[in-house]
Amino acid sequence: MKKTMRLIAVFLFAVICSASSYAGDKEFKGIIVYNISYGDDLDESMAAMMPKTMKMYISGEKSRVEINTGFGNTVAIFNGSTNEALVLMDMMGQKYAMKQSSEEIEKEMAENPETVVEITGETKEIAGYTCKKASVEIKGMDAEHFVYFTDELGTGSFNKNNPLYSGIDGVMLEYVSEEKGMEMNFKAISVEKKKVSDDMFEVPEGYNVVTEDQLQNMFGG
Repeated sequence: MKKTMRLIAVFLFAVICSASSYAGDKEFKGIIVYNISYGDDLDESMAAMMPKTMKMYISGEKSRVEINTGFGNTVAIFNGSTNEALVLMDMMGQKYAMKQSSEEIEKEMAENPETVVEITGETKEIAGYTCKKASVEIKGMDAEHFVYFTDELGTGSFNKNNPLYSGIDGVMLEYVSEEKGMEMNFKAISVEKKKVSDDMFEVPEGYNVVTEDQLQNMFGG
C-alpha cells in the first residue's frame, strides 16, 4: 500500500508540472483529453490503480488538470498571470488543498537541469491538429525525449513552468513525463473549444488547506 501511494505521489508531481504548462498568450478556451500509458516496468496491480486518462480545462492563462486514481480524485490548477499553482485532493474521504507560490515554483525550476530543444521538421496529426515534432535533450544526462506540439492553441508562455519542456513553444498534444524511474506517456484524443467557468479555478468549500510538507508526509515522503 505504501509503495503504491508513493507511486501515486510521483504521478501527481508530473500532473502538477503538466498543469503549469498550458497557460499561454492565445485566448484558447476549452477541454483537452489525454490517454495515459505507462512503461513496461509497472506491474499489473500498480497499473490498475493508476489513471488511464487526464482531462485539462483551459481558459486563457488558467489551466485545470483532473485525474482519477484508485485512491481518489486530484485536481492541479495553474494561473499563468500570477505564476501560482493549486492542488486539490479528494482521497479516501479526506479533502486537501495545497497552494504553491510563484517563488516556490521558481525555486523548483531553478533546481532542474537545462534542456536543449531541436525541431526535427517532422509533423503528425493528433486530435485534428498538425503537430511539430521536437527532440528535448537534458544537459549533463544521457536522456532524450520527443514531443509533438501545436501553436494553434497558444504559444510563448505555454510551457514556462514545465521543468523538461520549458523550451517548447506551443501546446503539447503528445509527450512523455518521467519521474523517479516511472515513465508516463500522454497523448491527446480530443480537443473541444468551449467556455470554461471561472469557478473551475478556485478552491471549493470543504477542503482543508495544507502545506507541501504535510502533503508529502501523507504519501510517505
